Amino acid sequence: MSSIIYSKLGGVPEKSRLHLPKFLQPTLPTSVKIKPPTAQDFAHTLTFSTHKTAEKIQATMTEVSTADQETPTPLHDEEKMLLNYVPIYVMLQLDIISSDNVLQDKAGLERQLMQLKEASVDGIMVDVWWGLVESKGSKQYDWSAYKSLFQLVQQCGLKSQVVMSFHQCGGNVGDTVNIPLPQWVLDVGKTDPDIFYTNRAGNRNTEYLTLGVDSLPLFEGRTAVEIYSDFMKSFRENMGDYLQAEHFTDIEVGLGPAGELRYPSYPEKQGWVFPGIGEFQCYDKYLKADYKEAAIKEGHPEWELPDNTGEYNDKPGSTEFFGSAGYSTAKGKNFLTWYSNNLLKHGDQILDEANKAFLGCSVKLAAKVSGIHWWYKDDSHAAELTAGFYNLNDRDGYRPIARMLSRHNAVLNFTCLEMRDSEQPENAKSGPQELVQQVLSGGWTENIEVAGENALPRYDRTAYNQILLNCRPNGVSKDVPPKLKLTALTYLRLSDELMQRKNFKLFKTFVKKLHADQNYCPDLRKYGKVVPLERSKPKVQIEDLLKASETIQPFPFDKGTDMSVGGPLADYWDSLVEKIASIFI
Repeated sequence: MSSIIYSKLGGVPEKSRLHLPKFLQPTLPTSVKIKPPTAQDFAHTLTFSTHKTAEKIQATMTEVSTADQETPTPLHDEEKMLLNYVPIYVMLQLDIISSDNVLQDKAGLERQLMQLKEASVDGIMVDVWWGLVESKGSKQYDWSAYKSLFQLVQQCGLKSQVVMSFHQCGGNVGDTVNIPLPQWVLDVGKTDPDIFYTNRAGNRNTEYLTLGVDSLPLFEGRTAVEIYSDFMKSFRENMGDYLQAEHFTDIEVGLGPAGELRYPSYPEKQGWVFPGIGEFQCYDKYLKADYKEAAIKEGHPEWELPDNTGEYNDKPGSTEFFGSAGYSTAKGKNFLTWYSNNLLKHGDQILDEANKAFLGCSVKLAAKVSGIHWWYKDDSHAAELTAGFYNLNDRDGYRPIARMLSRHNAVLNFTCLEMRDSEQPENAKSGPQELVQQVLSGGWTENIEVAGENALPRYDRTAYNQILLNCRPNGVSKDVPPKLKLTALTYLRLSDELMQRKNFKLFKTFVKKLHADQNYCPDLRKYGKVVPLERSKPKVQIEDLLKASETIQPFPFDKGTDMSVGGPLADYWDSLVEKIASIFI
């Protein structure tokens, strides 16, 4: 389940950042000889034909011959509005694949998928659970259920986003089923419980392996990163036909609990309740040893991990670390830098493996960052810090992540797009709107594509209008690409409640507005970028990543969307229609 987040924009430099992000500017590969684009050609994209064999898919972009390249189809005047088109992918149910690895209720799912197709939805998102596919033993993969699923989705005329879900399902907000990690991995944990994230009291969290074991061969001779890499390679090998057919648009790589790049700092299973500050999760023996080594390098062998940070449901002011500004001391800064840097390195290492696994495929890599919006307006940003986001009023904790993603040509997927400050309890000092503005602006400033999700199920106009605003913060543009636009929206989630007549009717209007009032467009190249995945750029030193922690002025967002689904009057009319309809039903 996507989490919720809030963050506060820190110092604002005088230098304005109001410019068109480079990734939105028209560019062409140097290997293609095409005249420079005119103003009317601005939205044209260069397309590449799919490779004819699996071997060709593995080739890098530099090996693609000009014979395999196609020239873009110019947009007609009536298609110019497609430049504002934001595709929508609907998350499937968490248990669509059963615990014994079987596609459930295929006929019922097909009916729902056809309804989504009739509503002009572009595709679906589905979790590909490590705990199901590799459940029988190390390197024993069973992809049969997912092949059946993708065949059905493809037959219904929809595309798929897939999540490499290396986490447990169960124990987070919205988790309705329990899918643990593979049993053979859990068995390792019985003799070595430190393979799991651990809080200061010694409580283990079995949602996801601690990043402390990323490079340790503790799993029948394989490291955690090697396990993830082998899983993704096997997915590619077994889903080659779908990759060649460009059925998959995104491969989102799970990098932590709930598939998000973060520490499991607020687990409901261990008693966390919103808006508790959460707890740091670095007390397993592997991360403790790593911190000791880091402290020695800093010339402070006496430093230990903090013991004054409070418990899951504390408020910042009730702790010494957050309430007395312990986080701003030399020791506090050193710890938070180490804690957040490890998260950056973790994401960078696994995304590099994902890039190698899907090299040459016409897919985008993506990584999800959770929206920790509570305590964002508190100077300490306590809930963000315990989750691994070193974000303060004078330090940007998200732009370094965006800079890391940029080397892998990866999309930053951010949550809580539907939330407004006024909907949050005052005592939580929450600020989802400012947080979304900060994170999206950071991604665009780092010249990467940004996508988004809603964090909680919503079926109302207020939430839809907020999402629409965040998808195109400065509205639509008729002749050139909008300055700011999300590359895609993933909607949480397909359910019986969504399919209720009243809810689904409004949802269809929402889809139409995401598409900028244009008809469904099956050609992704008319509104986005579809090219074979290139090899990751050279590794970026951590010092260069941290240069992006300088606070910047966010891009200005409009007060409201210019593609509204309506307001209170429309709600009143819908209610009236429902009452009349109920008389005749």
